[in-house]
Amino acid sequence: MNTAPSLSVVVCAYTLDRWDDLQAAITSVQSQRRPADDIVLVVDHCPGLYRLARRWLPGVRVVPNQYQKGLSGARNTGVEAAVGDVVAFLDDDATAHPSWTDRLLTRYGDPDVVGVGGLVVPWWQNSRPAWFPPEFDWVVGCSYRGLPEEPSPVRNFIGANMSFRRDTLLAVGGFRTDLGRVGTRPLGCEETEMCLRITSRRPGAVLLYDPSAAVRHRVPSARADWSYFRSRCYAEGLSKALVAQHSSGNAALSSERTYLRSTIPRAFRRALGPARPAPLLTCAALSLGVGATAAGYAVGRARALRSARSSPGATTAPARELTRVGPS
Repeated sequence: MNTAPSLSVVVCAYTLDRWDDLQAAITSVQSQRRPADDIVLVVDHCPGLYRLARRWLPGVRVVPNQYQKGLSGARNTGVEAAVGDVVAFLDDDATAHPSWTDRLLTRYGDPDVVGVGGLVVPWWQNSRPAWFPPEFDWVVGCSYRGLPEEPSPVRNFIGANMSFRRDTLLAVGGFRTDLGRVGTRPLGCEETEMCLRITSRRPGAVLLYDPSAAVRHRVPSARADWSYFRSRCYAEGLSKALVAQHSSGNAALSSERTYLRSTIPRAFRRALGPARPAPLLTCAALSLGVGATAAGYAVGRARALRSARSSPGATTAPARELTRVGPS
């Protein structure tokens, strides 16, 4: 008889400024129709938040990040502390639909499925800017137009809403701590690199995107302007260059090639269609986004080449081995 896997939900937080958001995130997990077996809050080197959470978040195991400061180290701490067969990650400024955990766990009935991710819907603090193209919702950490609309295998997930079999995460060493966000620094792609590592080490493994497993991700007004849009796109290019450096084969940038060849041309046609709001500004945003990302990638690749020339015998360090099991 098949037994449903147990589930740990990991939320990582680094600042007191998001306390209200964090409480909402935790409440959404505690209100699931299929309750999580374990909720772990990892506090990323913020003693004040750690003390506050320990006092005011009953039913949550609050642990400090055991690694260097940053989201990757915090997530690795959460994986090690988790007790569930499956570890799901929810951002501290996101709230999960009441059926989120149930939708995620249902897909693990297939033994080839090692990870399940879901839809991330933007929740704009103010109204969505008329110029902001849905194809670039990844800029604000959300699902973007061009992703599958039905359950489908994908290369990688969006970090605000993803889950994996815990033994898979332990086997590949978790998230690289030299990639990803540290505080507000808008780098990323640690999820992409780890997903590539999973599928390269286990042929036939499936990472399944199921849009019915949905969360809502808050987008503050500071992330809805041209300056953040440009800087986040540039940082994405830098991050993708690092992913390409750490990974091998065509899979490293396969989604980006499809995005440029298919999603972006359709976005321009849609922006210039009849009765579209701010068509010229939307086209300008599309051009800026592609250009800034390409510039970041070029700079990142140049840095990698310089580093390789200066250290010709150096090898890329693997992700850190994760060994601790269960709560400490």
